[in-house]
Amino acid sequence: MSIATEASAAPVARRKSREQGFWYPYLLIAPTMITLVVVSLIPFAYAIYLSFHKAKYGRVGDFIGFDNYMKLLADPAFWNSLKVAGLFVVIAVPIEFMIGLGGALVLSAGVRGRSVLVPLLFIPTMMAPIVVGLLWKIMLAGSWGLISYNVFERFGMLGDQSIFASPDLALYALMFVDIWQWSPFMMLAFFAGLQAMPVGPYRAAAVDGASPLRVFFKITLPMMTPLLVVITLLRLIDAFKVFDTVFILTGGGPGVVTQTPSVLAYKMTFEFWNIGEASALAVLVWVAFFIFCNVFYQIAKKKLGAF
Repeated sequence: MSIATEASAAPVARRKSREQGFWYPYLLIAPTMITLVVVSLIPFAYAIYLSFHKAKYGRVGDFIGFDNYMKLLADPAFWNSLKVAGLFVVIAVPIEFMIGLGGALVLSAGVRGRSVLVPLLFIPTMMAPIVVGLLWKIMLAGSWGLISYNVFERFGMLGDQSIFASPDLALYALMFVDIWQWSPFMMLAFFAGLQAMPVGPYRAAAVDGASPLRVFFKITLPMMTPLLVVITLLRLIDAFKVFDTVFILTGGGPGVVTQTPSVLAYKMTFEFWNIGEASALAVLVWVAFFIFCNVFYQIAKKKLGAF
């Protein structure tokens, strides 16, 4: 091949290489995007369609506009479910955050037996929610559960009644179960973040004689903010839509004191076969969380510099 031919072929080869490089990232994410479209976007679009139709007892009827939404907004059960989920999130997630961050700081301080303790912390998080529900249903069952018998009955707190049957304590018992399951997850996530932080600022602070409290608020917390914000946001979303443990332990009862939006949507669909209102509920919850996540993102970006 002549020198002129090689020179003319070189730009073509570079252009083909650039074109291949342009499509390469999209090819990598294509399987994930296709899966999301098939299992998430299409069903959600169909749910929006159902929310504007009279869909009951497995049959999709006429277009009724916003009637399902108006009925849902006038239903006290809907507002009660939002209240239950709100209390669950406002109480459980901050406790999980504090336990997780405190535990991560202890682990990063070089506590003895860390190599054994860290794998053990994975156990609650690795357990399926239905297994967690069955475990705690047995532990807190009536007068024969391990904790019920040795703690509640001995001190005459609940008698022979299960804590999950108490209108005043059932929701807090569910919060306790959620805290037990997810605090280790937050602890390990924060611990991983602490282990990945640079040591330079800490050495400079040690030379300057900074106190541990000052080091935490001036160095550790600012550098950990992006991770703290992301993990907290994920837990807020997950805690609001909790279903498995609530369904196994209380089924939304006693009465409706533990009925979250997810449980309410399940009952609307599979007990009352009111698919139109259940779809409207799903859409409203999605819209509310879409707005919340955007506001949360903007605040975290502007005020905390997390993104």
